[in-house]
Amino acid sequence: MARILVQEALFDMATESAALTAGRTDIGGVASFLGVCRGDDALAAMVLEHYPGMTERALGRIAAEAEARWPLTGCTVIHRVGRILPGEPIVLVLTASAHRAAALESCAFLIDWLKTKAPFWKREEFADGDARWVAAKNEDDAAAARWSVKNI
Repeated sequence: MARILVQEALFDMATESAALTAGRTDIGGVASFLGVCRGDDALAAMVLEHYPGMTERALGRIAAEAEARWPLTGCTVIHRVGRILPGEPIVLVLTASAHRAAALESCAFLIDWLKTKAPFWKREEFADGDARWVAAKNEDDAAAARWSVKNI
């Protein structure tokens, strides 16, 4: 069963990885993805909004799809919301399996689907006081489409 967290607080990748693998001898590989807020184009902050409950359920469905497709021994998805500054982590995906291929593939699947199917709304705030909502990107949709067998 996946561990899903949506939170404002910072998280520590090493602590989360240790928690995923603690006391386990059936794990042969752990894959990770850490998304970090970029500060290019004079970005001052990224604000992520969500609907509590709905977002956690959607993340749970995405993680359940990964668990159905690959023989995972563990999975952690942490996604931050609220105001995130450049250099701060936004999202962490950890997958564990007996073999590296399942860990790597499922991690790539999860981040691709999180990017396109998770209900988050992003607003960029700039140093000059301007702000704009972030639109979906065709390249993100194309990356997620390679995994599509069915929609969640």
